[in-house]
Amino acid sequence: MNVVLGFFAIFFYLSAAAVRFYLRRPLLISPKHWVLGLGCLALILHGILLTHNTLLPQGINLGFFNAASLILWVISTLLLLTLLSKPVDNLIMVLLPCTAISIILDLSNSSVRLLSSNTEPGVSIHILTSILAYSFLSLSALQALFLAYQDYQLRHKHPGWVMRKLPPLQVMESLLFQMLMLGFLCLSFSLISGFVFLEDIFAQHLVHKTVLSLVAWGVFAALLWGRWRYGWRGQTAIRWNLSGFFLLMLAYFGSKLVLELILHR
Repeated sequence: MNVVLGFFAIFFYLSAAAVRFYLRRPLLISPKHWVLGLGCLALILHGILLTHNTLLPQGINLGFFNAASLILWVISTLLLLTLLSKPVDNLIMVLLPCTAISIILDLSNSSVRLLSSNTEPGVSIHILTSILAYSFLSLSALQALFLAYQDYQLRHKHPGWVMRKLPPLQVMESLLFQMLMLGFLCLSFSLISGFVFLEDIFAQHLVHKTVLSLVAWGVFAALLWGRWRYGWRGQTAIRWNLSGFFLLMLAYFGSKLVLELILHR
């Protein structure tokens, strides 16, 4: 059953990305609505698959590949919701295939890290806000990469077919900071809830994650302050954004990679 669900979820994710990439003219309905329809089907099937793999009788499975698939599912959900009102088509073409790949990796690798089903509500809130923070900041980082490419093309006066698919530079930059602000707020709440509800957030197995997350929070805070105070934009905003995301990625997936797949703890 999991393989069947995974196969059709992958098919619909890739179909939605292909429609956005290739479809130029409306086919009964607009390309945007094709993407939303196919994407929603993929999210439903992927969500059922995640329910089977995550909610186990022994507890909640947040193993490396399952957690990656869950986070990409959340990111894709947020992206399709954003597509209703914002021009984020460029992210669709990259993110949905990545989400499809996460399903393949999750189905082909058995990585289990159980969280007790008796976990306190405060800890669950911490985990939920952490996932939302990572999701919003991932979208912001992906947007920053597109913005960097767009800025490079404009500086070297080599507009190509990718440039024709991207919104104006000002719109791209505005979207980046909107996603960044939402992610920063979720990350702030995640860190606060961690200090309040976790018994020892600086325990040996958490200290690297905590320190890197705090440093990432500082980077994002400095970027938002620089934007408000000095109007930071362009390459400065891109570098700070990607630096903060890299630290956050090390904090979560870097530690999980070492602990689960290398040290087998």
